[in-house]
Amino acid sequence: MNNNKYIICFTGHRPKGLPWGYDEEKESCKDFKRVMYGILEKAIQNNYSYFISGMALGIDMICAEIVLELKKKYKKVFLECAIPCLNQEKLWSTAQQDRYNKILKQADLVHYVSKNTYTNDCMNNRNNYMVTKADVVIAIWNGEPSGTANTIQMAKNQGKKIRVVDPSNPK
Repeated sequence: MNNNKYIICFTGHRPKGLPWGYDEEKESCKDFKRVMYGILEKAIQNNYSYFISGMALGIDMICAEIVLELKKKYKKVFLECAIPCLNQEKLWSTAQQDRYNKILKQADLVHYVSKNTYTNDCMNNRNNYMVTKADVVIAIWNGEPSGTANTIQMAKNQGKKIRVVDPSNPK
């Protein structure tokens, strides 16, 4: 299925849980993106070349864009977008939808975890799909109870390797 590529998936906060919120021009976001670029480039150099993004607003789309940037330099990089349900983006702004669709067009694989519209458990099902498929989970987490915390627990329960990056102090 993955041609012996090691797989990383991302979990992380939506904009409201990030120090920069929706303003990705803030220096804190630019610093975070630089750190994540370095983390992912090192992972690629260590044979992690398959990445899965859940494509939610915030960390998921930021990390997907970093992977796409790295794909220009490392041809072996593969991006899967794991979409939780149909019309995930329908309530987003036009700019957010445009960003989402641009990423999907550049992805190597777009996988719909559910072919139905939103349900109460579709995000959790998407997270379970990603964690089950991944070798490593990179969690951008501020330590607060959240969906990200739940996904980290899911990864622990599955015995996955987890790397936590604090969005307020990435390193």
